[in-house]
Amino acid sequence: MIRYLRSVEELQYALRDAGQKLVLVNFSSHKCGQCTIVAPEYEKLCTEYPDILLYKVLDDAPKLCQHCEITSTPTFVFYKDRLKIKQFSGADIVQLRETIRKLY
Repeated sequence: MIRYLRSVEELQYALRDAGQKLVLVNFSSHKCGQCTIVAPEYEKLCTEYPDILLYKVLDDAPKLCQHCEITSTPTFVFYKDRLKIKQFSGADIVQLRETIRKLY
């Protein structure tokens, strides 16, 4: 299940509660064509990788996007043990899946 984050505090709680699990946050926008393309593939990750905690942040959370230094969408940010370990932008499904395999 993909959960939505709307504030810096929500992200901090999510990372704390994740423990050592891999956390993947998809920063997305309603107006972004690439975000629309990648959305169905991101949804599939829930069943393919049930131990990864999946989150989504929409452009209606500007303080959270600024805190995470997001400058474009879609941007995927990977966290483990509360630390950012990888980030990339663009609707590259192959890169997304390869990164998950390496970090999972």
